[in-house]
Parts: sequence; structure tokens; C-alpha cells
Amino acid sequence: MSKRTIILLLGVALSGCSKNFLDTKADTSQTQQTLNSNYSTLFSYAAAPYTYLRNEFTIIDNNIFAPVTDEAVQTLANATVVDFNTGIWNASYNPDNYYASYYAGIRAANFFIEQSPNYRAILAMNRDTVSATGQVSYTQDTLNMGWYRAEAHVLRAYFYFELSKRYGGVPLVTHTLSLTDNTDIARSSYDTIVQFCVSEINNYKDSLQVNWKTSSFTSNDGRFSLGSALALKARILLFAASPLHNPTGDVTKWQAAASALNDVIVFAQGAGGYALDGNYRNYFLQNNTLTSKETIWAIRYTANNTMESENYPIGTPGGNSGVTPTDDLVSAYEYTGPAITGHPYANRDPRLYYSIVTNDTAWNSRTIDESAGGTDDMSKTNASKTGYYLKKFLNDNMNLVQGGTQVHHWPVFRYGEVLLEYAEAMNEAYGPDNAGAYTLTARQALNMVRARAGVNMPPVTVTDATSFRTAVKHERRIELAFEDYRYWDLLRWNDAASVLALPVHGVTVTKDGSGNFSYSQVEVQARVFDASKMYYYPFPQTEVIKSQGVLVQNPGW
Repeated sequence: MSKRTIILLLGVALSGCSKNFLDTKADTSQTQQTLNSNYSTLFSYAAAPYTYLRNEFTIIDNNIFAPVTDEAVQTLANATVVDFNTGIWNASYNPDNYYASYYAGIRAANFFIEQSPNYRAILAMNRDTVSATGQVSYTQDTLNMGWYRAEAHVLRAYFYFELSKRYGGVPLVTHTLSLTDNTDIARSSYDTIVQFCVSEINNYKDSLQVNWKTSSFTSNDGRFSLGSALALKARILLFAASPLHNPTGDVTKWQAAASALNDVIVFAQGAGGYALDGNYRNYFLQNNTLTSKETIWAIRYTANNTMESENYPIGTPGGNSGVTPTDDLVSAYEYTGPAITGHPYANRDPRLYYSIVTNDTAWNSRTIDESAGGTDDMSKTNASKTGYYLKKFLNDNMNLVQGGTQVHHWPVFRYGEVLLEYAEAMNEAYGPDNAGAYTLTARQALNMVRARAGVNMPPVTVTDATSFRTAVKHERRIELAFEDYRYWDLLRWNDAASVLALPVHGVTVTKDGSGNFSYSQVEVQARVFDASKMYYYPFPQTEVIKSQGVLVQNPGW
């Protein structure tokens, strides 16, 4: 049985069948016996929490999360995401319900932490620790296990952060519950969850591997390290400082976020070695995401063609159109020169061309033609309803008919996003141009992202904090398009009601007898966002019921 199979089976075994998702009770009577007879089991326990990371490429409708926002529309008939868009979701039915999975990850982390304090003795059992080779192997195993224990604490914080993004305050479980423990646990406050996550990272960050890529254990690259833990802490504090969670505008929360983000930048300039990638298009493709200095931590997946088969244009053999960008997003890309009549996509921010397929452009060795009678005629079944197709994350010229595949990896933390977080926090704490004791001003950080090689957008010059805040929001919308930031940004900024309740738009494409194209904006889909309740997800109703009222439902649900 392969190591991967063992890990996956362990994940299923730990998740189990339970009274409710907080029922982390485990029969551990055989645990010590198992560890004593086979120390490799301990490594399986160490890897188990990672198996509960989501596949970010298949979140909803076997695709990315973008259609939940004003970034995109899902072309698929009867798409589940439409229920989300139109408000047909509730405590009994949530298309983005990962409540159980995150608590299963927390349970796996708790279990490993509790079973591994004596890891040195466990690793020494039933093995050679006398020969030179055996001593080296044992030493390497103990080093790794020390790092893995710290990782479990940080992973636990990661899962709690993901829960808090969705539900606010949640039940806090920090140990594996015994068979006699009560699992009806009340929610802790949002601030308590934040404090717990930050303390976990502060307490264990210095026990993490500093940088797997530059260590003697490069095969472990992909696990949490010091850099990714610092980035997680900074993101948690940024969310805590944002208006949704900081309604009084407490500036000290922004200062705390700015300080944490400065720590990431200082680390980037030293042992982290992080830097902006010089090829924005290629960064998101294949193993470039893993090898690039921009990546702080990415979730890795095996080779597949899901993104291409789901999102290639319907006119491309094997394509199903899938996630199609809105004209609302396309129109947000800045002009870099004068607008040209009949060519609305000319002279735009280059990130438009790297991320989105527009009409009359080359894609997969042909020219996209969405006009009547064209290969991509918008009247065809499953053709794009918006007049655009997704390009980010998609490899060029994959032969889907022949079953071609390629690896796709998801950057959870990347340096470009850290710089934008820093720009936001510094602006809110100190204004656009006051670096104080820190490395960069807000403006410098923002303009670094805009000036990256291959993008070369002009610097932002607005001088007041309010206008600069608008510039930061715009830059996040463009730089991070389709990377599952938009929805959470709109929530934490308290902007969701003014954006997600509006209809989204596309364009119709017309071609005249001379082959010239013209475009007209049209409404594609109405959207619903109920501000009285949708800033937080509802707890699964089954959990509320099973807790006998101890778990109080979020307001409005």
C-alpha cells in the first residue's frame, strides 16, 4: 500500500461517522500499541491534516469559486452556483459547505499533536539506531517530526481561520474528545478564534522549517514553513482589522496587521527569498507555481485536465465553456492608451490578456469568433453567455480529445498578494506614504505589484487615504482575479451588499460584412445578496439541532 493511500485511508478513518461534526471522539485504546509496533504510523498521523485541504479547482460545479462573485458566470445548465447567486441557499443547503471537512482537519491535527509528544522514543522503537546509516535516518526522522508537530498547530489555525471566514465565531475544540466527553459545544467569539490562531502561530512558528526549498529536505516542500505561517498570521489579522470584524474602525487592529505583514516582507527579503514573478501568465501554469519565488505556499495536485475540459470554449474540442468572465470585470481593466473604436480590448492592462480570452484573439491555435455563424457563436448551446472565456490557470493547446493532462497547483499565499495586503493595512494604519519603522510605504508596496515585469502599469498617484483605499481594492480585483479572493474581500470590506446584489453583464458580439466586430453590453444574470444575513454563512442546521440549542445559529438563518 502506498504512502498516499495510507494517508487517504487514515483521513477517512479519522473522519468517521459521528453524532455531529464536532464529535471528535476517538477510540484511542489501540493507538499506543499501533505506534509501538510500527513507528511509520506516526508519519501517517502527521500527514493526515493535509488531506482535508480543499481542491480549490473543484469547489463548486467542479470548478473554481469565481461565479459566486461579479467576476464570472457559470455557463453549465442547472449549475449549483446559480442557487448561491439567486439566494436559494439556507442552513439546510449550502453549496459551499465545508464545515465537516474543516473540523475533520482540526480533529486530525489534534490527534497527531496528542499522539506525538514522545516521538523520539516512538521513532527509536523496532529500528536500527546503532549503525551509521541507521543513526542518520533516525536523526532525519526526529528533525522532521519536530517540524511536523509545529505544522499541526499551524494547520489547526488555518482550518479555524477558514471556518471564521465563513461563520464568524465557531466552536473551539483543541483536543481529541474521549468517548465520554460532551460534544455539544457553544461557539466561541470571532475575536477568540483570532486570538487562538495568532497564539498558535506565535508559539510554534520558530519550530517550523524555515524554508523547505533551501533546506536539506526539499522533498517536503509543500508543507507549512515559517514563511507560510507568517503569511497566515498576517492574513488572519488583516481580516480581523477589516470593517466587517472591526466596525468601530479600531486603528490598532490595522497596525497589528501591518506589523505582521511587515514581518512577511522582511522574511521575504532574507531567508524566504520571495519575489514577484516576471511572467504573470506562466506563473499560474504547471510547476511554475511551485518553482517561482513568488509562491509562499501552494496546494499541490496530481496531473489532470479538469480546468481545461471544464473551461475551454465550447468551440474547442472537449471544452465546456464553464466559468466565463463578466464584462463588469473586463471593464475594470485600466486603459494604458487611448480607447480605439471597435477594439475595446486594445491598450489595456496586460493582465486582461493573461487572464481572460476576448473575442477576435488567438487561443489554442485559432481565433475566437463569437459572432453569428462563428466557431464560438454565442447562440450555440453552452457557449459563453458573457462573450468571454477564462484563461488564467488554463494551459494552452491541451489535447482533450486524446486525454491530455497537466499539473495545476493553487497558490494559497503568494508574494504579490502579501504586498497588496500590506498596502491596505499600512494605508489604514498610517496613510499612503508613511512607512514609519517598516520596510515600505503603502504606495511603494502597491506600485511594486503594478510595476512587475510584463505588467508595467503606471504608479498610483492619489494622495489621500480614502482614494488610496479605492486603488487598493481595484488592484486586488485585477491582480487576484479568479483566485478566490473577491468574495471574501467584498464581505470583509462590507461591500458585498452594494456589489453582489447587482446583476452581472456580458457583451453580445456582432460582425459586419467587412469583418469588423462591434460589442453591446447586456445583462446576463440577476443576483441576490441579503445583507441582513449573508455576510456570514449559516451553520449546518443539522448541527444546530444535534447540539440541542447549544450551537446558536447565525442571525437571519
